[in-house]
Amino acid sequence: MKVVITTVQVPFVEGGAERCAVELKNALIKTGHTTEIITMPFMDYPPENLTNHMAAARLINVNEGGGGVADLCIALKFPAYFMPHDNKVIWALHQHRAVYDLFDTELSRVRDTPEGRALRDVIVRADNAYLPEAKRIYTIAENVAVRMKRYNNITATPLYHPCPGMQNFYADAYEDYILMPSRINATKRQSLALEALRLCKQKVHLYLVGRADQPGMEQNLRNKIREYGLESRVRLLDFVPEEEKLELYAKARAVLFIPVDEDYGYITLEAMAAARPVITAADSGGPLEFVQDGITGMITQPTPEEIAKAMDELWKHKKMAKQFGEAGKKHLAEMNINWEHVVKELTRP
Repeated sequence: MKVVITTVQVPFVEGGAERCAVELKNALIKTGHTTEIITMPFMDYPPENLTNHMAAARLINVNEGGGGVADLCIALKFPAYFMPHDNKVIWALHQHRAVYDLFDTELSRVRDTPEGRALRDVIVRADNAYLPEAKRIYTIAENVAVRMKRYNNITATPLYHPCPGMQNFYADAYEDYILMPSRINATKRQSLALEALRLCKQKVHLYLVGRADQPGMEQNLRNKIREYGLESRVRLLDFVPEEEKLELYAKARAVLFIPVDEDYGYITLEAMAAARPVITAADSGGPLEFVQDGITGMITQPTPEEIAKAMDELWKHKKMAKQFGEAGKKHLAEMNINWEHVVKELTRP
């Protein structure tokens, strides 16, 4: 089949969504499909521009192009999943959370004002009208499906996929640092991690790995590290090559992943593939579909005090960290998450 994948691109931002689209394309090609990614530019500010993006998506008919008719469209993200196609399935990475669960919070640009409520209503009505155009609707995780059911009364099927290069992760010694690999932004809560670190009773060392989404965010973290007197206990790394990333996972005592209601979270799978225990938060969403408290990691309340306790525990007890990590690797293998199943499900008649 000729398959088009529709998604969006925020200029100069690359994360899990972008990697997912590429991995899906490669998996489709591997199984014999001719595949192309169709990407539309997307900026969520100022918020009033969102209606223009939605209108643009509806005007981009992806049924055919210069190379002929596209037999199937797999739509990933708002508002690209509004693009018309006669044979479309949606595999939603997430909806526009700024008007749903994040509405009128510090993590959203859409406020509870007459203008903000009007924009929210337009987007919700569009989702209600255009998502059901697809012959089937999937989400990348149960968490995303639950939101869609709660806010739109639309039923979707969770469909897990591997993190990029999952087969390349390996386990080594459990050394003396906790790894926090995430893009630097408010939803990933690096600041909360630093607040927890300064409350640790043990001399826990923390490695923060990831690029900042916006100018100034990295400097804000560096300022907090100095303010809290943590210069000797925190390493702040930007982008690292793949080989170094794998080594950082392989030797970490544990992986700290405490985002706000994450859709899915490659980091959880990466940690488990490397046999690392995961410390996550009770409100972190997607990771909770994988982490088993006291078995493969620790689920804590999203407060500095409770996160500090979890970090101290795994810092003190290396044997426990190893036990949790090995259990996580086994659990991940038993879930049998692979691209062959994803492609088979998305392309079935």
